[in-house]
Amino acid sequence: MTNQPYEGYDPYQQPPAQPQWGYEEQQYATQQWQGQTWETQTHAPVQAAQQPAAETAYLPQSAYPPAQQPPVQQQPGHVQQAQQPVQTPPPAPGAGPGESGSGYGPATLAGNARVTDAQRARLEGRSPIIEPGMQPALLTALLGLLLAVAAPVSPYVLALPLVVLQAVTAAGWFRLNGMWPARQGIALAFLGALAADAAVLVAGRDQAPAAILGPLGIWVLLSLVLQLRSHADPDTRMYGLMATVAASALAIIATGFLGADPHAASVGAAAVAVAVVARALPLPTVASVAVSVLAATGAGIAVGGMTAVGTKGALIGAGAAVCALAGHRAASYDYPSRFVHFTAGVALPLAAAAPAVWILGR
Repeated sequence: MTNQPYEGYDPYQQPPAQPQWGYEEQQYATQQWQGQTWETQTHAPVQAAQQPAAETAYLPQSAYPPAQQPPVQQQPGHVQQAQQPVQTPPPAPGAGPGESGSGYGPATLAGNARVTDAQRARLEGRSPIIEPGMQPALLTALLGLLLAVAAPVSPYVLALPLVVLQAVTAAGWFRLNGMWPARQGIALAFLGALAADAAVLVAGRDQAPAAILGPLGIWVLLSLVLQLRSHADPDTRMYGLMATVAASALAIIATGFLGADPHAASVGAAAVAVAVVARALPLPTVASVAVSVLAATGAGIAVGGMTAVGTKGALIGAGAAVCALAGHRAASYDYPSRFVHFTAGVALPLAAAAPAVWILGR
C-alpha cells in the first residue's frame, strides 16, 4: 500500500482568496487592491504611525507578535508551502512616518481638541471682533425707518415692524451665544415680547413701565422653570438659563418703542438708522464712533424739528446712538457668523436703544 496524500479536507491548506476580511487575514496579511478607487485616486498612501495599540487598534490584540506568524505543523506526505512576505506600500515622497504629502497625519481614535478661531486670534495677537458691515447696517436702517414712520400713525401700526425686531432679537442672541438650535428658548423670549406688546396696547402708554416690567419678571421665572426641567448637566443648564433670560429681556425691552412718546420713538429710531450706517463706513474705530454719534445727533435735531420734540431731539439722538453702538459691539464679538450679523447685528442696535428712547422722550 503506497502512501498517498489524503484527498479530503486539509485544515492547513491555504483557502482561496475571499473578498471579505477575516480576523486572521487582518493579522497576518496586507490586502493589495488592483483597481482604482476614490481613495487611491485622490489620496496618497499613508504609512501607519507608531502609536500605542489603545489609540489605533480597532480589533482585539492577537496572541502572536505582529512580526511573527504561528508555527505550521507539517503532516507526512505534504510539502510545507513557502510563506509570502508581507509587503507594505511606500509612504508619499518627502513624507516621514505617519505623514503624507498633503500634510495630514493618519486617523486615530484619540482625537485632538479643536482651537476656535477666536482663541487662535488671541494667541496670535489679533482681535476676535468682526463688525457686521454695511449690509446688516442697511437692514437696520430700513427697520429703523419703518419704526420712525409707523410710530406717529398708530401704536398698532408700530407693532408690526416691532414684532419683526423682537423676533430677530431673540433668534440672534441665542446664535450669538453659540446655542443653535434653541427653539424653546427663542420661542419663550419671543412670546415674552408679544406679551409685553399686548400689555402696553391694552394698558396704554401711561402704564408702559408696569406693562413692560410685569412680563419681564414673569418670563424670568418661566425661563428658570424651563431650565430646571432640563436633563442637561448643571453647567449647560446655567448657560442656557442666562441666554434665555438675556434674550427675553432684550426682546421685551424693545417694547420701549411702543411705550415711548410717538415723536420721541420716531427721533430715536431715525437716529439709530443713521448711527449704524455711519459706523459701517471704512474709518478708524475712534473716528467711526465719533462720526456715528455726531450723525445721530444731527438726525435727532432734523427729525425733532419736524415733530413736537424740537431741539430735545439732539439729546434723544445722541443717547440712542450710544446704546445702539453698544448693541453693535455685542453683535461683533468673538468671530460671529454671517447668520449672527444678519440677526443680532441687525436687531441689537435698535433693541438696545429702546430704553434710552423711552427715558429721554419723557
